[in-house]
Amino acid sequence: MNNLLQEPEVAYITASVAKRRANNPVRRTIDLMGLDDDETYSDIESSSDFIDYIRDGIPKKALDTLANVIGLSATEMADIVHTSDRTLRRYTPAQKLSAEQSERLIELSRLYTRGEDVFGDIENFKRWVETPIIALGDKKPKEYLDTSIGINMLFDELGRIEHGIFA
Repeated sequence: MNNLLQEPEVAYITASVAKRRANNPVRRTIDLMGLDDDETYSDIESSSDFIDYIRDGIPKKALDTLANVIGLSATEMADIVHTSDRTLRRYTPAQKLSAEQSERLIELSRLYTRGEDVFGDIENFKRWVETPIIALGDKKPKEYLDTSIGINMLFDELGRIEHGIFA
């Protein structure tokens, strides 16, 4: 007598894929931009996979979704991607951002993904981004989001926090 429970293999595959995505910061980066259900971005599994998508441009809807998730205004997002709010408002949701804007958007999404990991959830990280930090000259981390060097400084600060090194 065979006492094995027969379950559809697809249940395990779906759970496995969901778990892999939840534990993969690259996939979480895509999720924060609302592109997780877009088949176009399903093959991104590592940071280097972003390069071709940056060159091709990320759709403006990703910027809108990320802004909503992380709680930044359209004006703040325009400053971060180095354009005017008015220009961004003219973009259709499907219209692609420039390579520079796409890269900044992905950097920002990666930062918030990392912050979510370090602080336990995105709400705690969002509060940190709004709080003046001594290590940053009593400036808010939010003030560093408009440059790659600033974003890298925030990544470094997150690493120090994660390892219990407070400046």
